[in-house]
Amino acid sequence: MRVRGSTVLVVDDQALVACSIALALRGYGMSAAAVPPARVGELAERHAPAGGLVLLDLDRATEPVAVVTALCRAGWRVLLVTGTAAETAVALAVAAGACGRVHKSRPLEDLVRVATLVAGGRPVMTDDERSRLRAVAEAAQLADRRDRDRWSRLTPREREIVDRIAAGRRPAAIADEFVVSLATVRSHIRSILAKLGVGSQLEVAALARARTP
Repeated sequence: MRVRGSTVLVVDDQALVACSIALALRGYGMSAAAVPPARVGELAERHAPAGGLVLLDLDRATEPVAVVTALCRAGWRVLLVTGTAAETAVALAVAAGACGRVHKSRPLEDLVRVATLVAGGRPVMTDDERSRLRAVAEAAQLADRRDRDRWSRLTPREREIVDRIAAGRRPAAIADEFVVSLATVRSHIRSILAKLGVGSQLEVAALARARTP
C-alpha cells in the first residue's frame, strides 16, 4: 500500500480549506498541495503519478462528470468531497470513476483517513453502496435521454413558443408577435403538449424553466 510520498491535490475554491487539508495530509507523509478549480483541466492533460489522488469539491465543480472522467482517464484517483451535492450528482460522479465520497461536515481526521485509504489503493465504499449509486446514475442517465428525446421532437417554431410560454406570455400575445392567427398558436401549443407529454401550459413553463441553467 503506497501512502507516504503519494501525490494528493486538493481542488477547492476556498483556499483556506484546501490549504488546511493539504497541510494535514502532509503530516502523513504525502506530497499534498491545494489547487484552484480553474487548473483542473491541466491535471487531466498530464498523466498522473503512481497513486496520484485528487480530492474534488463536488459542490463547486463545473461539469463534474466530465471532470471526473478526464481525471480518471489520466490515471488520477478521485475522492469526492461534498456538502450540498444531490445524491444523483454523487452517483453520476461515482459512475464516472470516482472512488468514493466524504461529507464536508465530517471531522478533518475522517477526511484524512479516507484519503490515505484511497491513496493506498484500498476501497472506501462497499460493493453494495457502489452498486446502489450506479443504479441511481443509470436511472438519471435514462431520464436525461428521455427528456432530451422529447424536447428534440419540437420544431424551431414550437421551441420559440415554449420560450414565450415560460416567460408568461399569453397565446394572443404570442400570435401578435409572430404575426399569425391565434388558432395557429393554439395548434402549436397542442402539438407541444403532446410531444412533451404534459397537460397544460403551466407544466410546459415549469419544464422549460427547469431546463434553464
